[in-house]
Formats: sequence, C-alpha cells, structure tokens
Amino acid sequence: MDRVKRMVAERPVVIFSKSSCILSHTIKSLFNDYGVHPTVYELDEIARGRDIEQALSGLGCSTVPAVFIGGELVGGANEIMSLQLKSVLKPMLINAGALWV
Repeated sequence: MDRVKRMVAERPVVIFSKSSCILSHTIKSLFNDYGVHPTVYELDEIARGRDIEQALSGLGCSTVPAVFIGGELVGGANEIMSLQLKSVLKPMLINAGALWV
C-alpha cells in the first residue's frame, strides 16, 4: 500500500489500468479530452502489477481503472462518469492542478 501511495503522491492524476480494459480506455480518453495528461500505470504491463492490484484492492478499489486525483482515491469508471455527469470532475481536476482554465 505504501508503494501505491508514493506513486499517486507524485502526480495530480494517476490511473491504474489494464491495456485490454475498455473502461480504462474510456476514462483515459475522457481525461485526454479535457487536456489532462494523467500518469497511467498499465498493471498488465509493469513489473509487480499484480502486487499493486492487490494493494488497490486493500484501499477499496477492486477493479480497474482505479483513479486518483490529488493523491486521493476517487474510484473506478462508474465514479468518474458520475462526477462528470454532475459537473464535479472538472473542478476537482482544477483543484488538483491537473487542469488550467
């Protein structure tokens, strides 16, 4: 868990993903459409990806994508899309320093 916390503390937006996951692709596209360039860790392509996946599960996110904004776990695709529909995502990105308006 400490490793995950260090990984997310370094960047405003971090996405833990799997390269074959369509939901992960959708969320990454959403952020890119905003002009946000998240740090993306493809768990199926990096060393110790399975260990990181287990740590994410311990933090309460058992699926990918797992999205962190401003160092805090926001959740998966459902949570991100819900924030988008409520017009809350953009202010979160601005507050985290990931988006300048």
